[in-house]
Amino acid sequence: MDPTFNPLALMPQAMAQGLDAKAMANPYPNPQLAPPIGRYREMTIDEMLLENRVVFLIGEINHASAMGVVMRLLHLQNQKPGQDINLYINSPGGSVDDTLAMIDTMDFISSDVNTYCIGKAMSGGALTLAAGTKGKRYCLPHAKVMIHQPYGGIYGQASDVKIQADEILKTKNELNELLAGYTGQSVEQIAKDAERDKFFGAQEAKDYGLVDEVIEKPAKKDSDDAS
Repeated sequence: MDPTFNPLALMPQAMAQGLDAKAMANPYPNPQLAPPIGRYREMTIDEMLLENRVVFLIGEINHASAMGVVMRLLHLQNQKPGQDINLYINSPGGSVDDTLAMIDTMDFISSDVNTYCIGKAMSGGALTLAAGTKGKRYCLPHAKVMIHQPYGGIYGQASDVKIQADEILKTKNELNELLAGYTGQSVEQIAKDAERDKFFGAQEAKDYGLVDEVIEKPAKKDSDDAS
């Protein structure tokens, strides 16, 4: 990855180009072959980000958004195995199954996946953030992280209700164990904290073990120091 490349600097440019709400909700539609990049066509922002091994998880976690992330992780792994991938997260969470599909892919590939919380990482977004490579999980200063137990509607006849309730409990225990492994907290502590929505500021997320560092803007040197 180009050490001078700053993906966050591209965000105002993307806004200036007028990305609509639908595009931001699913910035990674199913990939299609694009015309070759040459003297008559500049790289799009998505292509530039992917070229620099940057992947975004934006908005709700659903089949489309999760598979977009999975495909890009596999593509980058195949392109340069073992080279770091940067995953930027701004998500309220969503589907548990789709969240686990992304996490399983992150574990499967040999490349380290550096995770960054920009804005918010809640529910499945928080789990994905914490699932990044240890020592390479970051949070911006004003970002928010939230964990809670999985939600699930239960309906149908009595036997079906019991099956669904058992499955929700099984999923809850699985997620608690995963989060305990990512954070270093005990399973019991995770279960207690996630019983209701629990919010963390950036430093609180670091203290809890959800991230490893809070990214602060470097202090500007005084003119006297510069001289």
